[in-house]
Amino acid sequence: MEPKSKIKRRAFINLAATAATFSIVPRHVLGGTGYVPPSDKITIANIGCGTQGLREMGKLLTHPNVQVVAVCDPNQFSMDYLDWSPAGLLNGMRNVLGDKSFGADVKGIPGGRDMGKAYVEKYYSKNNTGGQYKGCSSYVDFRELLAQEKDLDAIKIMTPDHLHAPIAIAAMKKGKHVITHKPIANRIKEGKLTIETAQKTGVKTHLLAWSRRPEYELIKQWIDDGVIGTLTEIHNWSFRPVWPQWTSTPTDKPPIPEGFNWDMWLGPVPDRPYHPNYTHNVFRGWYDFGGGSVADMGHYSLFPLFNIFGIDKAPTSAKAFGTLTRTSIDGVCRPVINDVAFPYSSMIQLKYPAQTSLPAFDLYWYDGGMKPFAPVELEADNRDTPNEGILFVGTEGKILGGFRGESPEIIPNKKMKAYTGKKVLQEKEKEIDRKTEIWIDSILNDKPSPGSFSNAATLTESINLAAIALRAGKKIHYDSANTKITNDEAANAFLTREYRKGWEM
Repeated sequence: MEPKSKIKRRAFINLAATAATFSIVPRHVLGGTGYVPPSDKITIANIGCGTQGLREMGKLLTHPNVQVVAVCDPNQFSMDYLDWSPAGLLNGMRNVLGDKSFGADVKGIPGGRDMGKAYVEKYYSKNNTGGQYKGCSSYVDFRELLAQEKDLDAIKIMTPDHLHAPIAIAAMKKGKHVITHKPIANRIKEGKLTIETAQKTGVKTHLLAWSRRPEYELIKQWIDDGVIGTLTEIHNWSFRPVWPQWTSTPTDKPPIPEGFNWDMWLGPVPDRPYHPNYTHNVFRGWYDFGGGSVADMGHYSLFPLFNIFGIDKAPTSAKAFGTLTRTSIDGVCRPVINDVAFPYSSMIQLKYPAQTSLPAFDLYWYDGGMKPFAPVELEADNRDTPNEGILFVGTEGKILGGFRGESPEIIPNKKMKAYTGKKVLQEKEKEIDRKTEIWIDSILNDKPSPGSFSNAATLTESINLAAIALRAGKKIHYDSANTKITNDEAANAFLTREYRKGWEM
């Protein structure tokens, strides 16, 4: 799906190289060792310039085969974002630029398209004649970007979750390759449509949560060796959320900040008044805009697990429990009916049918401080379950690992010592988590990425089904082939969303 103009340019470069023995070709045409001519680079637009969008932009800027040509964000510029540290984001950008003075006037945590553009142009100016560079376009609306950028190869989506699917589908229909932050979509039907569009258009796609976890390969080997008998359950838990949570829609109506296009930020979600409780890093907690902790972290632990274990059949049912809250109204304690946001903590059960190489099993997810009690195998070693982890339960034993399977062990320790097979990973077998490089390589070599949307199909259904179970408040039965909740007609509304006019999918 490479633009014809770029194919012609690259063909010219190859022709020029062939003729090099007969004429002197300038370096900017031929390139040199470690040098990639601008005409041979993959042109990328970065859509979403919040904290994570800016944090990861450095990987694009420093990649020798990439040229960032445009940025896009409904927010022009502000210094009111939330992050994991007061100066970590800005210091990371300074490190990439090699300029400790960059953003010296910033008071707070920055974000927005102006910040993204300044970052891009400052980086490219370092190697430009005269120390100036003005080659990065800036957009409020991704649709305008896709219409105006005629020589664009690919986009990277770093927006809130509710915009992932609309942006990805629009870009793929124009033949653009797509890399996106997790999730692919925060609705099951949107996720399926996005994956189908990727398959029909043939563009290269990549879900950023992908990684290869050799630890899971080792765990799978132990299970295949029968050390825990037949696998029956997988438990995975995270201490997230780490952002402020709310349980009801805001009632006050603060003014829309200057330079912030609220209409564009809402995208497909029905109109509502602006409120800062929705935007920036806190969008993840809302059913309309995010995917909760299970989407935020579950992609990282479950994507490589599903790939390595061959889990490609969707759950048949889901059940979930979430934190309940109370409030006082006229001196009477009353329950808070929360149908708008993910709970402070949750426990979710997904039941899977037999897979190609696995029997039927249950997957349990915990967040917000919830986790399984220590099994007897851990108590035998005077240990408790860690704050984050993964536990594989079989008919004859258990395997414990870090959140993504790190440092796996057969428990209790005496069973680990008694096992005669492979016990540890060599350094060369450790995690492969190159993300951006993997996706770029797939474009350059015209081959699917291991993190392609198609490879994340079951994962996308699973995580969004977990959210539906939280909203339904009961065990739901799911028919993946027909994309339908079979025992609760009302819950089928959560498979999709109500769309604003002009945003229908």
